[in-house]
Amino acid sequence: MKMATEMRVRVRLPGGSLFDGVATRLNAVAQDGAFGILPNHTDFVTGLVPSVLLVAQPDGVEKIFGIDEGLLIKTGHKVEIAVRRGVKSPDLETLQRTVGEFFETVEDDERIARSALSRLEANMVRSFAGLRKEPLP
Repeated sequence: MKMATEMRVRVRLPGGSLFDGVATRLNAVAQDGAFGILPNHTDFVTGLVPSVLLVAQPDGVEKIFGIDEGLLIKTGHKVEIAVRRGVKSPDLETLQRTVGEFFETVEDDERIARSALSRLEANMVRSFAGLRKEPLP
């Protein structure tokens, strides 16, 4: 593998992409602690915990993301990250508020979906129970 100064980073969500671009370094947090990746870092796979993900671009700009649990795979000069939920923030100062608002909205949506699923399951059980009471021909 040749020495590189950049790597391709993709951060994916179940419903789309959060980031897709070139980076000079990446900082993330796994269960055993924080770590950094440079373009020539050895290949590896690790699970990510809810934390801050920093992606430094070649122009010096740092992209900041609040992420939920996920998986990071580094192969060659590519880093693929898949997370359940994530949000981009303009800076670290506003990240906590941005993450809080985003995850609060998602939790409300999940609560509504769980409630609808519970009602659907209860209706199915009642329908099956009604079938048992009808006499056979």
